[in-house]
Amino acid sequence: MSTGKKEPRKPASTPKPGANVPGDAQQSPDALDAMLAQAFASRAAADAVPVAPPAGEQRCGLIAIVGKPNVGKSTLLNALVGQKVSITSRKAQTTRHRITGMRTVGPTQFVFVDTPGFQTRHGNALNRSLNRTVVGAVNDVDLIVFVVEAGQFNQADDKVLSLLPPKTPAILLANKFDLIHRRADIAPWLKAMQERHNFAEFVPMSANHAKDVERLFGICEKYLPQQPWMYGAEELTDRSDRFMAAEIIREKLFRLTGDELPYTSTVVIDQYAEEGSLRRIAATIIVERDGHKGMIIGEKGEKLKRIGTEARHELETLTGGKVFLEIWVKVRSGWADDEARVKTFGYE
Repeated sequence: MSTGKKEPRKPASTPKPGANVPGDAQQSPDALDAMLAQAFASRAAADAVPVAPPAGEQRCGLIAIVGKPNVGKSTLLNALVGQKVSITSRKAQTTRHRITGMRTVGPTQFVFVDTPGFQTRHGNALNRSLNRTVVGAVNDVDLIVFVVEAGQFNQADDKVLSLLPPKTPAILLANKFDLIHRRADIAPWLKAMQERHNFAEFVPMSANHAKDVERLFGICEKYLPQQPWMYGAEELTDRSDRFMAAEIIREKLFRLTGDELPYTSTVVIDQYAEEGSLRRIAATIIVERDGHKGMIIGEKGEKLKRIGTEARHELETLTGGKVFLEIWVKVRSGWADDEARVKTFGYE
Protein backbone atom coordinates (compact mmCIF):
# COMPACT_ATOMS: atom_id res chain seq x y z
CA MET A 1 0.00 0.00 0.00
CA SER A 2 1.40 3.35 -0.97
CA THR A 3 1.01 6.11 1.59
CA GLY A 4 1.92 9.76 1.71
CA LYS A 5 2.89 11.72 4.80
CA LYS A 6 2.11 15.25 3.73
CA GLU A 7 -1.15 17.00 4.48
CA PRO A 8 -3.29 18.04 1.52
CA ARG A 9 -2.86 21.66 0.61
CA LYS A 10 -5.87 23.76 -0.19
CA PRO A 11 -6.36 24.06 -3.97
CA ALA A 12 -6.04 27.45 -5.59
CA SER A 13 -9.30 29.34 -5.78
CA THR A 14 -10.97 28.99 -9.17
CA PRO A 15 -14.41 29.85 -10.45
CA LYS A 16 -16.87 26.97 -10.12
CA PRO A 17 -18.44 25.65 -13.28
CA GLY A 18 -22.18 25.86 -13.63
CA ALA A 19 -24.20 22.80 -12.66
CA ASN A 20 -25.65 20.57 -15.32
CA VAL A 21 -28.92 20.47 -13.42
CA PRO A 22 -30.36 23.72 -12.05
CA GLY A 23 -31.07 23.72 -8.32
CA ASP A 24 -33.82 26.33 -8.17
CA ALA A 25 -36.14 25.55 -5.25
CA GLN A 26 -39.06 26.86 -7.32
CA GLN A 27 -38.69 24.29 -10.06
CA SER A 28 -41.80 23.24 -11.96
CA PRO A 29 -42.93 19.60 -12.06
CA ASP A 30 -41.64 19.46 -15.64
CA ALA A 31 -38.20 20.64 -14.51
CA LEU A 32 -38.10 18.08 -11.71
CA ASP A 33 -39.12 15.37 -14.13
CA ALA A 34 -36.34 16.47 -16.45
CA MET A 35 -33.86 16.24 -13.56
CA LEU A 36 -35.03 12.71 -12.81
CA ALA A 37 -34.84 11.77 -16.47
CA GLN A 38 -31.27 13.06 -16.69
CA ALA A 39 -30.27 11.19 -13.52
CA PHE A 40 -31.80 7.92 -14.72
CA ALA A 41 -30.29 8.33 -18.18
CA SER A 42 -26.87 9.01 -16.67
CA ARG A 43 -27.13 5.89 -14.55
CA ALA A 44 -28.19 3.83 -17.55
CA ALA A 45 -25.12 5.06 -19.44
CA ALA A 46 -22.73 3.96 -16.70
CA ASP A 47 -20.67 1.97 -19.22
CA ALA A 48 -19.50 5.21 -20.86
CA VAL A 49 -15.92 6.27 -20.16
CA PRO A 50 -15.64 9.80 -18.62
CA VAL A 51 -14.26 12.33 -21.07
CA ALA A 52 -10.80 13.45 -19.95
CA PRO A 53 -9.50 17.01 -20.38
CA PRO A 54 -6.93 17.58 -23.18
CA ALA A 55 -3.48 16.08 -22.60
CA GLY A 56 -1.27 18.19 -20.37
CA GLU A 57 -4.15 19.83 -18.50
CA GLN A 58 -4.01 18.24 -15.07
CA ARG A 59 -6.95 18.67 -12.72
CA CYS A 60 -6.89 18.14 -8.98
CA GLY A 61 -9.14 19.04 -6.07
CA LEU A 62 -10.60 18.09 -2.69
CA ILE A 63 -13.99 16.39 -2.49
CA ALA A 64 -15.62 16.00 0.94
CA ILE A 65 -17.89 13.01 1.50
CA VAL A 66 -20.38 13.97 4.23
CA GLY A 67 -23.53 12.57 5.78
CA LYS A 68 -25.04 11.25 8.98
CA PRO A 69 -23.52 8.23 10.79
CA ASN A 70 -23.86 4.85 9.07
CA VAL A 71 -25.06 6.21 5.71
CA GLY A 72 -22.28 4.52 3.71
CA LYS A 73 -19.58 7.21 3.41
CA SER A 74 -16.62 4.94 4.17
CA THR A 75 -17.92 2.20 1.88
CA LEU A 76 -18.17 4.79 -0.88
CA LEU A 77 -14.65 6.11 -0.26
CA ASN A 78 -13.16 2.61 -0.38
CA ALA A 79 -14.98 1.90 -3.63
CA LEU A 80 -13.76 5.16 -5.17
CA VAL A 81 -10.13 4.60 -4.16
CA GLY A 82 -10.23 0.95 -5.16
CA GLN A 83 -8.74 -0.22 -1.87
CA LYS A 84 -9.73 -0.16 1.77
CA VAL A 85 -8.49 3.09 3.34
CA SER A 86 -11.39 3.71 5.77
CA ILE A 87 -12.75 1.08 8.16
CA THR A 88 -16.41 0.11 8.27
CA SER A 89 -18.83 -1.48 10.72
CA ARG A 90 -22.49 -1.30 11.65
CA LYS A 91 -21.63 0.75 14.74
CA ALA A 92 -22.26 4.48 14.43
CA GLN A 93 -19.19 6.74 14.55
CA THR A 94 -16.84 4.07 13.23
CA THR A 95 -15.01 6.77 11.23
CA ARG A 96 -13.37 9.17 13.66
CA HIS A 97 -10.78 10.95 11.58
CA ARG A 98 -10.51 12.93 8.39
CA ILE A 99 -9.45 10.12 6.05
CA THR A 100 -8.06 11.15 2.68
CA GLY A 101 -8.17 8.72 -0.23
CA MET A 102 -6.74 9.50 -3.66
CA ARG A 103 -7.54 8.15 -7.11
CA THR A 104 -5.85 9.36 -10.29
CA VAL A 105 -7.82 8.77 -13.49
CA GLY A 106 -6.10 9.97 -16.65
CA PRO A 107 -4.97 13.59 -16.13
CA THR A 108 -7.32 14.11 -13.16
CA GLN A 109 -6.54 13.42 -9.51
CA PHE A 110 -9.49 13.09 -7.16
CA VAL A 111 -8.69 13.68 -3.48
CA PHE A 112 -11.63 12.37 -1.48
CA VAL A 113 -12.05 13.27 2.18
CA ASP A 114 -14.13 10.88 4.32
CA THR A 115 -15.52 12.51 7.45
CA PRO A 116 -17.05 11.22 10.69
CA GLY A 117 -20.83 11.15 10.82
CA PHE A 118 -21.99 14.36 12.49
CA GLN A 119 -23.02 13.46 16.05
CA THR A 120 -26.09 15.13 17.57
CA ARG A 121 -26.99 12.73 20.39
CA HIS A 122 -23.96 13.04 22.70
CA GLY A 123 -21.94 16.14 23.52
CA ASN A 124 -18.81 14.67 25.11
CA ALA A 125 -15.27 15.76 24.25
CA LEU A 126 -14.79 12.96 21.72
CA ASN A 127 -17.90 13.89 19.74
CA ARG A 128 -17.07 17.59 19.87
CA SER A 129 -13.72 16.68 18.32
CA LEU A 130 -15.38 14.59 15.59
CA ASN A 131 -17.86 17.34 14.79
CA ARG A 132 -15.04 19.88 14.46
CA THR A 133 -13.45 17.54 11.92
CA VAL A 134 -16.64 17.56 9.84
CA VAL A 135 -17.03 21.34 9.98
CA GLY A 136 -13.38 21.85 9.05
CA ALA A 137 -13.62 19.49 6.09
CA VAL A 138 -16.66 21.05 4.40
CA ASN A 139 -15.08 24.50 4.51
CA ASP A 140 -11.84 23.45 2.82
CA VAL A 141 -12.88 21.64 -0.37
CA ASP A 142 -13.82 22.22 -4.00
CA LEU A 143 -16.85 19.93 -4.00
CA ILE A 144 -19.12 18.29 -1.44
CA VAL A 145 -20.81 14.92 -1.90
CA PHE A 146 -23.78 14.80 0.48
CA VAL A 147 -24.71 11.15 1.00
CA VAL A 148 -28.27 10.21 1.96
CA GLU A 149 -30.35 7.08 1.59
CA ALA A 150 -32.58 7.44 -1.47
CA GLY A 151 -36.04 8.59 -0.43
CA GLN A 152 -35.02 9.18 3.21
CA PHE A 153 -34.30 12.35 5.18
CA ASN A 154 -34.38 12.86 8.95
CA GLN A 155 -33.11 15.22 11.64
CA ALA A 156 -29.58 13.79 11.51
CA ASP A 157 -29.44 14.37 7.73
CA ASP A 158 -30.77 17.90 8.22
CA LYS A 159 -28.05 18.75 10.75
CA VAL A 160 -25.32 17.78 8.30
CA LEU A 161 -27.06 19.65 5.48
CA SER A 162 -27.09 22.82 7.57
CA LEU A 163 -23.27 22.74 7.66
CA LEU A 164 -22.80 22.94 3.90
CA PRO A 165 -21.35 26.28 2.73
CA PRO A 166 -23.71 27.88 0.20
CA LYS A 167 -20.90 28.82 -2.21
CA THR A 168 -19.36 25.34 -2.48
CA PRO A 169 -21.06 23.13 -5.10
CA ALA A 170 -22.73 20.10 -3.54
CA ILE A 171 -23.89 16.89 -5.16
CA LEU A 172 -26.89 15.09 -3.70
CA LEU A 173 -25.88 11.42 -3.77
CA ALA A 174 -28.89 9.15 -3.24
CA ASN A 175 -27.31 5.90 -2.06
CA LYS A 176 -29.12 2.53 -2.16
CA PHE A 177 -31.00 3.76 -5.19
CA ASP A 178 -31.40 0.19 -6.39
CA LEU A 179 -34.20 -0.11 -3.82
CA ILE A 180 -36.24 2.53 -5.71
CA HIS A 181 -38.11 0.89 -8.60
CA ARG A 182 -40.21 3.70 -10.09
CA ARG A 183 -39.31 7.27 -10.97
CA ALA A 184 -42.61 8.53 -9.50
CA ASP A 185 -41.63 7.12 -6.10
CA ILE A 186 -38.65 9.47 -5.79
CA ALA A 187 -40.00 12.68 -7.40
CA PRO A 188 -41.66 14.18 -4.26
CA TRP A 189 -38.53 13.45 -2.21
CA LEU A 190 -36.27 15.04 -4.81
CA LYS A 191 -38.44 18.16 -4.94
CA ALA A 192 -38.26 18.47 -1.13
CA MET A 193 -34.47 18.05 -1.18
CA GLN A 194 -34.04 20.76 -3.82
CA GLU A 195 -36.10 23.11 -1.66
CA ARG A 196 -33.75 22.45 1.27
CA HIS A 197 -30.52 23.16 -0.63
CA ASN A 198 -29.44 24.35 -4.06
CA PHE A 199 -27.76 21.10 -5.10
CA ALA A 200 -25.61 21.24 -8.23
CA GLU A 201 -26.54 17.73 -9.32
CA PHE A 202 -28.57 14.69 -8.29
CA VAL A 203 -26.75 11.34 -8.50
CA PRO A 204 -28.73 8.11 -7.95
CA MET A 205 -26.40 5.20 -7.21
CA SER A 206 -25.39 2.24 -5.11
CA ALA A 207 -21.92 2.29 -3.54
CA ASN A 208 -21.78 -1.46 -4.15
CA HIS A 209 -22.37 -1.04 -7.91
CA ALA A 210 -19.01 -0.72 -9.70
CA LYS A 211 -20.44 1.08 -12.73
CA ASP A 212 -22.14 3.66 -10.51
CA VAL A 213 -18.86 4.32 -8.71
CA GLU A 214 -16.94 4.78 -11.97
CA ARG A 215 -19.65 7.14 -13.28
CA LEU A 216 -19.17 9.38 -10.25
CA PHE A 217 -15.64 10.29 -11.39
CA GLY A 218 -16.97 11.87 -14.58
CA ILE A 219 -19.58 13.81 -12.60
CA CYS A 220 -17.09 15.16 -10.05
CA GLU A 221 -14.31 15.94 -12.53
CA LYS A 222 -15.75 19.14 -13.96
CA TYR A 223 -15.89 20.78 -10.50
CA LEU A 224 -12.15 20.37 -9.88
CA PRO A 225 -9.73 23.18 -10.78
CA GLN A 226 -7.01 22.81 -13.39
CA GLN A 227 -3.83 22.58 -11.32
CA PRO A 228 -0.96 20.12 -10.63
CA TRP A 229 -1.66 16.95 -8.67
CA MET A 230 -1.15 17.00 -4.90
CA TYR A 231 0.12 13.41 -4.72
CA GLY A 232 1.91 10.82 -6.80
CA ALA A 233 -0.27 8.92 -9.26
CA GLU A 234 0.08 5.65 -7.30
CA GLU A 235 -0.65 7.06 -3.83
CA LEU A 236 -3.92 5.96 -2.25
CA THR A 237 -4.05 7.69 1.15
CA ASP A 238 -2.22 10.23 3.27
CA ARG A 239 -2.41 7.98 6.33
CA SER A 240 0.53 5.90 7.56
CA ASP A 241 0.60 2.13 8.04
CA ARG A 242 0.81 2.77 11.79
CA PHE A 243 -2.47 4.69 11.66
CA MET A 244 -4.08 1.97 9.54
CA ALA A 245 -3.00 -0.66 12.09
CA ALA A 246 -4.94 1.11 14.85
CA GLU A 247 -7.96 1.52 12.60
CA ILE A 248 -8.01 -2.13 11.51
CA ILE A 249 -7.82 -3.34 15.12
CA ARG A 250 -10.65 -0.97 16.07
CA GLU A 251 -12.74 -2.24 13.14
CA LYS A 252 -12.35 -5.87 14.31
CA LEU A 253 -13.15 -4.77 17.85
CA PHE A 254 -16.43 -3.16 16.77
CA ARG A 255 -17.42 -5.95 14.41
CA LEU A 256 -16.82 -8.75 16.91
CA THR A 257 -18.42 -7.08 19.95
CA GLY A 258 -21.48 -5.69 18.17
CA ASP A 259 -23.79 -3.27 19.94
CA GLU A 260 -22.73 -4.44 23.40
CA LEU A 261 -19.57 -2.37 23.45
CA PRO A 262 -19.92 1.44 23.69
CA TYR A 263 -18.60 3.36 20.69
CA THR A 264 -16.17 5.28 22.94
CA SER A 265 -13.66 2.40 22.93
CA THR A 266 -10.48 3.27 21.02
CA VAL A 267 -7.10 1.82 20.03
CA VAL A 268 -3.62 3.24 20.60
CA ILE A 269 -0.48 1.90 18.89
CA ASP A 270 2.34 1.65 21.45
CA GLN A 271 4.95 0.20 19.08
CA TYR A 272 5.26 -0.18 15.31
CA ALA A 273 8.62 -1.54 14.28
CA GLU A 274 9.70 -2.80 10.85
CA GLU A 275 12.31 -5.54 10.69
CA GLY A 276 12.65 -6.34 7.01
CA SER A 277 9.34 -7.86 5.94
CA LEU A 278 8.25 -8.35 9.58
CA ARG A 279 6.19 -5.79 11.48
CA ARG A 280 6.12 -5.88 15.28
CA ILE A 281 3.04 -4.09 16.52
CA ALA A 282 1.96 -3.51 20.11
CA ALA A 283 -1.48 -2.00 20.65
CA THR A 284 -3.75 -1.10 23.55
CA ILE A 285 -7.55 -1.09 23.45
CA ILE A 286 -8.85 1.68 25.71
CA VAL A 287 -12.25 1.29 27.39
CA GLU A 288 -14.09 3.28 30.04
CA ARG A 289 -15.26 0.50 32.40
CA ASP A 290 -14.04 -2.81 33.83
CA GLY A 291 -17.12 -4.52 32.42
CA HIS A 292 -16.13 -3.41 28.93
CA LYS A 293 -12.67 -4.91 29.43
CA GLY A 294 -14.12 -8.30 30.31
CA MET A 295 -16.43 -8.14 27.30
CA ILE A 296 -13.47 -7.64 24.96
CA ILE A 297 -11.27 -10.31 26.51
CA GLY A 298 -14.08 -12.87 26.60
CA GLU A 299 -14.11 -16.29 28.20
CA LYS A 300 -10.55 -17.58 28.55
CA GLY A 301 -9.41 -14.71 26.34
CA GLU A 302 -11.09 -16.12 23.24
CA LYS A 303 -12.72 -12.85 22.07
CA LEU A 304 -9.48 -10.86 22.29
CA LYS A 305 -7.62 -13.68 20.54
CA ARG A 306 -10.09 -13.58 17.65
CA ILE A 307 -9.83 -9.78 17.40
CA GLY A 308 -6.05 -10.09 17.22
CA THR A 309 -6.09 -12.93 14.69
CA GLU A 310 -8.44 -11.17 12.27
CA ALA A 311 -6.55 -7.89 12.60
CA ARG A 312 -3.21 -9.64 12.03
CA HIS A 313 -4.43 -11.38 8.88
CA GLU A 314 -5.65 -8.12 7.37
CA LEU A 315 -2.47 -6.27 8.36
CA GLU A 316 -0.38 -8.96 6.66
CA THR A 317 -2.41 -8.47 3.50
CA LEU A 318 -1.98 -4.70 3.79
CA THR A 319 1.78 -4.76 4.34
CA GLY A 320 2.66 -7.78 2.23
CA GLY A 321 4.69 -9.33 5.07
CA LYS A 322 4.46 -11.10 8.40
CA VAL A 323 3.00 -9.32 11.42
CA PHE A 324 3.63 -10.04 15.10
CA LEU A 325 0.75 -8.40 16.96
CA GLU A 326 0.25 -8.00 20.71
CA ILE A 327 -2.91 -6.40 22.12
CA TRP A 328 -3.68 -5.33 25.68
CA VAL A 329 -6.89 -3.89 27.12
CA LYS A 330 -6.80 -1.03 29.64
CA VAL A 331 -9.48 0.94 31.49
CA ARG A 332 -9.35 4.76 31.36
CA SER A 333 -12.52 5.90 33.04
CA GLY A 334 -14.17 8.95 31.46
CA TRP A 335 -11.53 9.40 28.74
CA ALA A 336 -14.08 10.30 26.07
CA ASP A 337 -15.13 13.40 28.02
CA ASP A 338 -11.58 14.51 28.85
CA GLU A 339 -10.29 17.00 26.26
CA ALA A 340 -6.63 16.31 27.11
CA ARG A 341 -6.96 12.54 26.80
CA VAL A 342 -8.95 12.83 23.59
CA LYS A 343 -6.02 14.71 22.05
CA THR A 344 -3.49 12.30 23.56
CA PHE A 345 -5.28 9.42 21.84
CA GLY A 346 -4.86 11.11 18.45
CA TYR A 347 -8.12 12.99 17.91
CA GLU A 348 -8.04 16.54 16.54
